[in-house]
Amino acid sequence: MAHTPTFGRFIPAMITPFDENLDLDLNRAQELALRLVEKGADALIVSGTTGESPTVFYPQKCELFRALIEAVGGKVPVIANVGDNCTSDSVDFARDVVKLGVDGIMLVVPYYNKPPQEGLYQHFRQVALAAGVPTILYNIPSRCVINMEAQTTLRLAHDVENIVAIKEASGKLEQIREIIEAAPEGFVVYSGDDEATLSLMELGGYGVISTIGNLAPERMNEIVQAMAAGDHDRAQSANLRLQPLMRELFVTANPIMLKAAMRLIDFDCGGVRLPLIDATDEQIAQLAEVMRAVGVLEDADAS
Repeated sequence: MAHTPTFGRFIPAMITPFDENLDLDLNRAQELALRLVEKGADALIVSGTTGESPTVFYPQKCELFRALIEAVGGKVPVIANVGDNCTSDSVDFARDVVKLGVDGIMLVVPYYNKPPQEGLYQHFRQVALAAGVPTILYNIPSRCVINMEAQTTLRLAHDVENIVAIKEASGKLEQIREIIEAAPEGFVVYSGDDEATLSLMELGGYGVISTIGNLAPERMNEIVQAMAAGDHDRAQSANLRLQPLMRELFVTANPIMLKAAMRLIDFDCGGVRLPLIDATDEQIAQLAEVMRAVGVLEDADAS
């Protein structure tokens, strides 16, 4: 019998909603979490890149985690992004967050200080062991400067029992293939890039940790579930229909366009915190055109 991974296949990386003063809007966060669960999310990543983690500091992150555990805890796993570029801070914060009752954590490759591969191994090992809950690694060289190589990921997967997955956003398909083929049972690879999900799942990847999943959860979930069922034609068709919007959400730094898109479907999650800035009128007009072309605005209006 195949081992069933802990967190499911379709995991939106949640927006962090803000109010008009750019303070946390916990009520809206709970509403968004419930909406995503109702529309097929298997789990939720909280305070990742899409959740503006660099500008939401530790005490506010804890407020957010508490609110979402209250809203959807027991319905789907709540996974807290707790990784930082200081190992000791990450250890302390992970321990604090686990006490709140999260179901798992995510740890990004340490950014800016450019550790060697052995440093990455020791960092992830220490934080995961200290947390003691299922842990997802996150490799995103475009934001972290360095790439975590396949052998480092595989060492961690084999050596640390509670490291159960990696979110791979390196774009290196041969590296991803190597991880998938040599990983221990129960360790899975998620796409960290909506556009790459189909290709990654063709290699044996398990699912996606998704940005567009906030905006069009049913549409993104359809792609993942069709691939999982072996219906490649349906998955490819659904992917092609949604792909223009996947691209449009990344014409500038995420989640600028995503928050603009949520406003367009009348599910306002506020603006973004500096140094990010809100989308321009021109960007919003182009975004609305793409959303209409792929049917997302119409889908939202009909629901």
